Amino acid sequence: MEMLNGRELAKNIKKTITEKIKIITKTTNQNPALATVLIGENPASQIYIQSKIKACHEVGIKSYHYNLSTNATERDIINLINDLNNNSNINGILLQLPLPQHSLTNNCINTINPNKDVDGLHPLSYGRFSLLKSWEDILKSNLLVPCTPLGIMKLLQYYNIEVNKKLVLVIGRSNLVGKPIAMLMLAKNATVIMAHSKTVNLKQLTAIADIIIIAIGIPNFLSNKYSLKKGVVIIDVGINRTQHGICGDVDLDYVKTKNVAISPVPGGVGTMTITMLLENTLKAFINQNKLKFPQL
Repeated sequence: MEMLNGRELAKNIKKTITEKIKIITKTTNQNPALATVLIGENPASQIYIQSKIKACHEVGIKSYHYNLSTNATERDIINLINDLNNNSNINGILLQLPLPQHSLTNNCINTINPNKDVDGLHPLSYGRFSLLKSWEDILKSNLLVPCTPLGIMKLLQYYNIEVNKKLVLVIGRSNLVGKPIAMLMLAKNATVIMAHSKTVNLKQLTAIADIIIIAIGIPNFLSNKYSLKKGVVIIDVGINRTQHGICGDVDLDYVKTKNVAISPVPGGVGTMTITMLLENTLKAFINQNKLKFPQL
């Protein structure tokens, strides 16, 4: 079993981002700035926000945090987002999910200015990268692509894992991971099969896939119930808190004796997700200020 560790790659990318921001600050006397918005006091969300704020400070991105109460109305949230949209000192806006009232999520996300949508979840953000045919076109356009899928693509590239003409099985159909990673894989000329927890013939699909990306949110879901192709690459996006600690969607006890490559949990995709948030914030700054800057 080979581990696809995201920490080393994330460290390298952060170093590059830091160097670019130093150049930008020296030439423009400005710093990219990210606004994080948290509704309520969800302990897990608070930890995520703090890790993002810390990462911003490490690379030279200014960080502004806004915390509304659990009882905040949709109008309260939208008014705050509109204020941030109109604030020229803010380049990126991140609304921490999930919201206490899930029914408000779409309207609130849709309020974010797509040019500041560093999570890449606005419908216009989705449309922009989905309509481009190739991965090269997506990179050249400096688009704000959803962070976790973008991190997965860079992790595969870092380990020289070929996607072109491969059979990729995506298990999970969320807007955060499943759907956008499928589009990015198609842009890399992969043949993509979308699956989920209700897929009837999942056992047959895992047995033939060259790459499996699982983001289903069920601890140890991919277990010895499922056959795996020799040499398969598995990207485990799941972060599940259990009584035994944090684990992914893949049963490591099962795959550790197999000829596979897998991203660990923690230390794999999660580390890359935060790093891609920093990269998207820098991209947003570059785009908004119409700077001529080397491709990230």
